[in-house]
Amino acid sequence: MKNLFTLCFAFLLVGILSAQTDEEKAASTVNVNTIKSHIYFLADDLLEGREAGTRGNKIAASYLSSELRRNGALPVPGTDSYYQKFDLVQTGAPKFLELTLNGVAYPLLASFTMPAMEQSGEAIFLGYGTEADFKGKDVKDKMVVVLGGNAPGQDPGQMFRSSREKVELAKTMGAKGLVELVQFDEGLWTRIQHYMGSRTEVKNPNDASENVETPHVWVNTKTNNPGFEKGKMLSYNLKSDGQTKTTLHTQNVVAIMEGSDPQLKNEYVIYSAHYDHVGIGQPNAEGDSIYNGARDNAIGVTAVLSMAENLGKYPTKRSALFILFTGEEKGLLGSEYYADHPMIPLDQVSYCFNTDGGGYNDTSLATIIGLERTSAQSLIEKGASTFGLKAIGDPAPEQGLFDRSDNVSFAKKGIPAPTYSTGFSSFNDEIFKYYHQASDEADSLDYGYLLKFYQGYVLSGRLIANTQEKLFWNAGDKYEEAGKALYENSNK
Repeated sequence: MKNLFTLCFAFLLVGILSAQTDEEKAASTVNVNTIKSHIYFLADDLLEGREAGTRGNKIAASYLSSELRRNGALPVPGTDSYYQKFDLVQTGAPKFLELTLNGVAYPLLASFTMPAMEQSGEAIFLGYGTEADFKGKDVKDKMVVVLGGNAPGQDPGQMFRSSREKVELAKTMGAKGLVELVQFDEGLWTRIQHYMGSRTEVKNPNDASENVETPHVWVNTKTNNPGFEKGKMLSYNLKSDGQTKTTLHTQNVVAIMEGSDPQLKNEYVIYSAHYDHVGIGQPNAEGDSIYNGARDNAIGVTAVLSMAENLGKYPTKRSALFILFTGEEKGLLGSEYYADHPMIPLDQVSYCFNTDGGGYNDTSLATIIGLERTSAQSLIEKGASTFGLKAIGDPAPEQGLFDRSDNVSFAKKGIPAPTYSTGFSSFNDEIFKYYHQASDEADSLDYGYLLKFYQGYVLSGRLIANTQEKLFWNAGDKYEEAGKALYENSNK
């Protein structure tokens, strides 16, 4: 009788659990204390801003793998570790950099690329350095000098994007290098120097060659009128001790949970976020130099851990692939590395549900970058609204946010991939008060709002993983053709 009672109780328990709705399951595993535990740990000074390749980044990775293990997630079959390890090469800023144009010294300098050199010669001024400005000009063996951006009044992001085109034009036409004249106030220039002073790339273990780098410098002139005539020659002198090269060891954190459906478990939903931040930087007025990254992106990491805890108790039909990326702050390097070296075949991934928390200024919203671009829109809207939040799409399409977070590494491969973010309706002072600032601390967050945010994320993730529908890009999306190519042999 005792054994019979135990068996009946077990069947009753299974019946109760299976009768729970996805809404009830999502609500039951997300609580404020767990949320705080994750965020306060990840944003602690001990981790020193979690910059890729640092001790703090490795401590964070250890914590994440431990939490995934605790909730029943396993290493990918065929591996014995939660880590996908790879190396980065970090290029450091020169210790000195000197430039004169027509004998006038320009002291406010920052370099994208700069070999050790002492060089003098002819330069040519080409206005904004558009393709039309270069056309018909003899720039071979000359330094090209241009204005930053493509038109007056552009922001740094627009200037950065146009820089890449200009330097490629200069290289193709045999120029010795590119000097761009920009105008920024002191505070913004200091931040720009911080990011330009070094760059990081994934190390290619098979590439032993030494690339000859073309000098590429930004010069803060503090004036909109440098006094140069377009197409005319200048003299220049450029000196530098060159940039340094350092190898950094880092890792993505990757784990899986098997789905419950005999067929759908062969498909995976990625739940992802980047766990790195920008490390230690300029001290603020209070002398704090550790950029803890509570919003960016301890918030996103906690969403993924919340999903893992939920699925550990209530599996979905599709399997789960949890990926915590390193190197996002250095140019989406961790997600790009995974997408190029997948541990699960990409055509088995039905959806990528990324999350990134750069900041928020409206606690009635969940902002989903790419909401309207995939057939999961209604599922995500339902997930958010069930817990009192309104899901909105990209409020600032001119910023190109979809292509600036880890989701794009998977979108380029064809996988439907939005980014679920905390609520913002515009970029204002409330966002920039914390974005990449030492003030982005765990105790500055609204945890009542985050409770609803995480419950909405978990429910949305469950609905995506349980739907019978084959989720895909909406017709006409720029990544639709990549998706068709990826899934052409898998009945997608």
